[in-house]
Amino acid sequence: MPNQPNQPGHSGQQAQRRELGAFLRSRRERITPDQVGLPRSGRRRTPGLRREELALLAGISATWYTYLEQGRDIRASDQVLNALASVLRLDRYERGHLFQLAGHAPAADPEAPEPLAPEAAAVPLLLQPHPAYIIGGTYDVLSHNPAADELFPHLTAATDRPPNFLRWVFLEPAARDVLVDWEPEARGLLARLRTLAGRHPGDPRYTRLIDELKAGSPEVRSWWPQYEVQARQGGRKRLRHPGRGVIEYAYTAFHLAEQPEQTLVIYSDDQPRFRR
Repeated sequence: MPNQPNQPGHSGQQAQRRELGAFLRSRRERITPDQVGLPRSGRRRTPGLRREELALLAGISATWYTYLEQGRDIRASDQVLNALASVLRLDRYERGHLFQLAGHAPAADPEAPEPLAPEAAAVPLLLQPHPAYIIGGTYDVLSHNPAADELFPHLTAATDRPPNFLRWVFLEPAARDVLVDWEPEARGLLARLRTLAGRHPGDPRYTRLIDELKAGSPEVRSWWPQYEVQARQGGRKRLRHPGRGVIEYAYTAFHLAEQPEQTLVIYSDDQPRFRR
C-alpha cells in the first residue's frame, strides 16, 4: 500500500529526497565552468555550475533536474544518476551515496575490480590440470589456473587492470591462432556481451568495454549493429594447444549461486584430437 502523507514512511522519504537535493546542490556548486569546458560569462550569483548547465551536460531536462534538486517526488534512473555522477566528477564513495539517496542499489564502480569470494576463487586451482577460470559480468577473468594460462597465452598477463576474455579474443593477435574457428566463436561471445549489456543499461562498465572493443576491432564495429543476442552456455570448441596441437574441447559453464553473472568455465579434452 502506498505511503500516505500522515504515515511515518512518507516523512522519511521526504527527508531522503531533501537530502538528495542538498547533496546534488553541494556537488554542483564545487564544479567550475572551466572544469567542464564551459566559457565564463560575466559574474555569477552562485558558485559552481548553474542548474541549466549541469542538466545540459548530463543530457536531461533543466526543469526535471530542478525538481530533483528541490526534493520533488520523482525517480531518477540508473542512466541519469550515472550521467550526473560523471558530470559532477563524483568519486566511488560519492557515487554510491548518490545512488543510495536516490533509492537505488549502490552503483558499480567502473574502476573497481569485481569482488569474488575467496572460496570461489580457489575452485579453478582445484580443477588443475583441466583449464578453468571464473569470469565476471563483463568477462573480466577473476580467477584461473595454470592450465588456462597455458591454453590462452597472454590472457592473464600482468596489466594495470583485470584480464578480460573479450579484450583477449578481439584485441590479442594470439587469440586468432588459439581459437581455430575464430569468427563463429567471436560472434557468439559478442552476442553474449550484448545480452548482458542489455540487462545493465547505462552501466559504465559495459559502455566503456564496448567502446574499447569498437575502437580496436573492425569486426566489433561491423557486428555490433546486427544486435545478435545469446545466453552463456556450454558446448564444444576447437582450440590449438601450444604443445599438443588442435584439440576439440568440451566446455561447461556454471553460474555461481551468490553471483549469477559470475561464471566458472571448465574445459575437458577427453574427445578425439584434430590434426593440424
